[in-house]
Amino acid sequence: MAFRLRGPLRLFRIADRRHPLFDGMGSFAHGNRWNSRGKRVIYTAETYAGSLLEILVHCNIGTIPRTHAWIEISAPQQVSVERIEVERVPGWDAADMIASRAFGDRWHRERRSAILLVPSVVTAGIESNAILNQDHPQFPLIQASDPRDVPWDRRLFETRS
Repeated sequence: MAFRLRGPLRLFRIADRRHPLFDGMGSFAHGNRWNSRGKRVIYTAETYAGSLLEILVHCNIGTIPRTHAWIEISAPQQVSVERIEVERVPGWDAADMIASRAFGDRWHRERRSAILLVPSVVTAGIESNAILNQDHPQFPLIQASDPRDVPWDRRLFETRS
């Protein structure tokens, strides 16, 4: 369902600072849950904590990441947004990612909105992630802060007995 924002939308992204953070080349090269290879999209979260969880579930390194940084992204009110309700995409959370990629690829191709709000698998759909379509005409309206180091809490990486 597409809608207009009532105010600016704040989003957060954490990624390896050895690559541009406000760029979807990783998703373009490898694909992700909501896109196949060849689609320029940037994955973000609605909250800083959600962004941390996404990194923790994917990094699997067992130590504090040394090269990660975060950015805050702001989308003004006129930027188009579409929100997915989980009932609309049965199998959105399946490991094979077939249903979610088909939906996201169609959204990207049709340029229905600049931002797609999708359920977060790591939060069982309770919170949302946001995908930014870099090929949408409104994408230049979306701005990102300069990267800042992630202040990791060491307890996230400690094992306890």
